[in-house]
Amino acid sequence: MVKSDILLIGGGHSHVGVLADWAKNGLPAPNATLLTPEPTLRYSGMVPGWISGEYARDAGVVDLAGLARAAGARLVLDRCVALDPFARSVLTQSHGLLPFDIASVDVGGVGRAARVLGDDPRLIDVRPIVRFVDRLAETLAQPLVRPLRIVVIGGGAGGFEIAFALRNAKGRNVGGVTNPPQVTLITGADGPLPDLSPGVASRATKEFDAQGMAMITGDASFVQGELCVEGAPVEPPDIIIAAIGSGAPDWPRAGGLDVDKAGFIMVDRFQRSTSHRNIFAAGDCAARMDCEVPHSGVHAVHTGPVLAANLRKAASGEEPAQSYRPRPASLYLLSTGNGSAIASYGRFAAQGRWAAQLKRWIDKRWLASYASISDRA
Repeated sequence: MVKSDILLIGGGHSHVGVLADWAKNGLPAPNATLLTPEPTLRYSGMVPGWISGEYARDAGVVDLAGLARAAGARLVLDRCVALDPFARSVLTQSHGLLPFDIASVDVGGVGRAARVLGDDPRLIDVRPIVRFVDRLAETLAQPLVRPLRIVVIGGGAGGFEIAFALRNAKGRNVGGVTNPPQVTLITGADGPLPDLSPGVASRATKEFDAQGMAMITGDASFVQGELCVEGAPVEPPDIIIAAIGSGAPDWPRAGGLDVDKAGFIMVDRFQRSTSHRNIFAAGDCAARMDCEVPHSGVHAVHTGPVLAANLRKAASGEEPAQSYRPRPASLYLLSTGNGSAIASYGRFAAQGRWAAQLKRWIDKRWLASYASISDRA
């Protein structure tokens, strides 16, 4: 049986798991390629720790180039701009066409802040995460004669963690006194942490108050150059950070793949496109049709081994057999930026330094597992 060539489009969290499987068990195809614009993946879970000073800027990165090398896969540092599922090829920004027999897409989500809120030069979208880190580092380095005023838009876990991290970032020396940034969180109409338990939301809100931050419930938008909540202007900020979730890239819809109303690639329980059986997708750019899987790094990481097994089957002409089923509850550890964290598991909520230590251990263990593979390449 002739095996099919595989193209991984994007270096997202699930593709990290695929590359690790290939490094351990060998390539499932005579030719395998990783197409990604960056040689590393920045792990979003450690970005708040970088902001608050817990980690160095490059502490939370996975060496995609090293993983591809260890797996024996070809690495193409470029970006997909179009996909033709009928011709079985992708068009890249700089390298022209790349053919494939089987493709897997995990490019992460794209920023949608300007489309949802309106455009403004102060606006920094959390997506894509690499651009966010670069822009935030550049902005925070600029001198000011007063404490920095920052607004974070988004009442989910990401918005809270970034707000806490910024509040605990190294302050500016203003008039001989070190002043931490002044941080306001605009949660959206659903309020704080609507996807987590009331106990978690209550603890996070109390911690917010204890750290001297402001919270506004309502939807934000730009009105004639002013940032407003439900039409009422807020105090003009220096930086506006949007943590409102990811959007979908345009090229899957343009290429003829089945996508949902938001543009995410529709996949079945095997992560296989509902319109093209030789194309798989996972992570923030995909939407499961058989069950709800939130766009979260936690779920993308767990999808990786399942995707690897299904790609191996597909490359041999067999039907995929594995499916990632989210647990009824997932563990979330919400860093508060001051050496503590809030633990969330279903309706369970707790807070303490032990939770922050557990988060550090989990994050570092995940990174170390892939570093050990790439270091051997």
